[in-house]
Amino acid sequence: MISPTAVLFIQAVDAAMSLSGQFCQGESRVGEVDAFIIGVPKAGTTWLANVMSQNPGVTLSEPKEPNIVATRQGTFGRDPTDPDWSRYEECFSGDGLRVDASIHTFACPLAPSRLSSRVPNAPMILCLREPVSRAFSHWRMIIDTEEDARNGADWSDFYVAWGDDRLSGDSHYAISMKRWLEHFPLDQFLIIDSQRMRNDPGGVLGEVGGFLGLPDFEYDFDPSRHANSATDRRPITNVGRAVRFLFSLIPSSIKKPIVSTLQARDINIYAAPVISRRAEKAAAGPEHYSICADSLCSDLKDFESLTGFDTSHWVESIESNRQKSS
Repeated sequence: MISPTAVLFIQAVDAAMSLSGQFCQGESRVGEVDAFIIGVPKAGTTWLANVMSQNPGVTLSEPKEPNIVATRQGTFGRDPTDPDWSRYEECFSGDGLRVDASIHTFACPLAPSRLSSRVPNAPMILCLREPVSRAFSHWRMIIDTEEDARNGADWSDFYVAWGDDRLSGDSHYAISMKRWLEHFPLDQFLIIDSQRMRNDPGGVLGEVGGFLGLPDFEYDFDPSRHANSATDRRPITNVGRAVRFLFSLIPSSIKKPIVSTLQARDINIYAAPVISRRAEKAAAGPEHYSICADSLCSDLKDFESLTGFDTSHWVESIESNRQKSS
């Protein structure tokens, strides 16, 4: 007997097939991107981008992370070639403010100079999180999805993973910010502590709207909807691997409307028990804070000096958690 999730997936595929011709023949073209959500991984960017996209004055890129500007193509991918700016033509439809939410852009050494020469006045929304918990959550995501193994790495040990700049680089905020401030003035950045998205979502979206000059809009602030949470990230089974491989063979022009249809219904086919298993709940412990504390506390103080953004609560949290390991 076919499960309800499988039925909906089949319906989505059928609907996407009928729409694929429209995507191939679309006449929508874009030039420059208007604004960027530049980072970092596991800091609420998925939730923020999707809530912002409710506003008719915003057109979020599809996919959320086009990875066009940065040399960093996700956690492991690296592409040193110059950006193909024409690819943005495929990423937007609609007349709203065009927003690229490629989160690995912030830590990319070349992204600031590339964007300053192309869109020097673009506003940048920088979502940050207490950096040890951010790194731990990022690490767990990679382990749960087995992305490290697929990319020839072994991150099973957090200490080993932290020694890899592909993990730790996203948590050293000052190192990245120094590069950005060489090309952009500080007032082009809106810096958001991801914890505020849970505690004060209305205030955060009000700041974002004012920063981007968006019209007022009544948002749905459900903190779990469309978020990339650990509870939704389930280790994949052998059946799931086969499904993922088959799905990778579908042309992007057909795959895009399939994904959009499923996302609109809040359906994650990979959450089906036959495709994935329940992930373990885990949080960073004193041992993880001990590994990261020295470099990150110093970096956070530098970041505060550069930006005026208060990092003292993060430094205190890191030091407090590290002491528990003694």
